[in-house]
Amino acid sequence: MANNTTYQTLNWRLIATLSIVALARPLMSILGISDALGKPAASITATILITIVWVATVYFKQVSQPILTLVFVGIGYAILAILISGILSPILTGHLQGPLANPFAIISILMTNVVWGLVAGLIVITLNRFKQR
Repeated sequence: MANNTTYQTLNWRLIATLSIVALARPLMSILGISDALGKPAASITATILITIVWVATVYFKQVSQPILTLVFVGIGYAILAILISGILSPILTGHLQGPLANPFAIISILMTNVVWGLVAGLIVITLNRFKQR
């Protein structure tokens, strides 16, 4: 289990930056880019590209806690996406939609993005092990 010192040594600026990078996914949807490119393929491609950015950044910066860092990136992205949905859905559709309209969805979104960060962190750990050989 991580202690308070571990949390203090995390690069919170990096976590915030990578969380913001992931907002490219909902932005593509809001701007209609996902629809224009074909929704499932565009979303999957964006997810893969964002994951590559996350993994490459954490790997090349030699972050000491890659799994914990990327789990927090996933959580940060989830929170930002929920907030943006809550702000933009009333503006764009005239009423609240998304996770804030269905609080059970909040847990699902958080868990999905924790898993996303965990998988990305495990990829970094695997790359680090190959580098050490």
